[in-house]
Amino acid sequence: MYTVVETESFKVEIAELLDLDDRLAFFTYLSQNPLKGDVIQHGKGLRKIRWATSGKGKSGGVRVIYYNMLDDGLIVCLAVYAKNEKENISAKELKSLKNEKQGNQS
Repeated sequence: MYTVVETESFKVEIAELLDLDDRLAFFTYLSQNPLKGDVIQHGKGLRKIRWATSGKGKSGGVRVIYYNMLDDGLIVCLAVYAKNEKENISAKELKSLKNEKQGNQS
């Protein structure tokens, strides 16, 4: 099992979208399945995973952008958004997340 790390912005975003039970269930699942998310094209290792919220199914759920540092035993969560708000992140958002990833790995 791996340790899930949240960036400060991620902590704020996820608290608005998922209750504590859903967050704990997600972190447990991700820590046991770090390769489950789809690799984002041109994302330099970023992954996207869908997570259903309680009673709403995947269509009412969220998408989480994260990357793995499995050699270090870490999974770093960068961003989360409601699936009903947008299907994918924009090129500008992807660039920002890649830069944040680079900064976290330094």
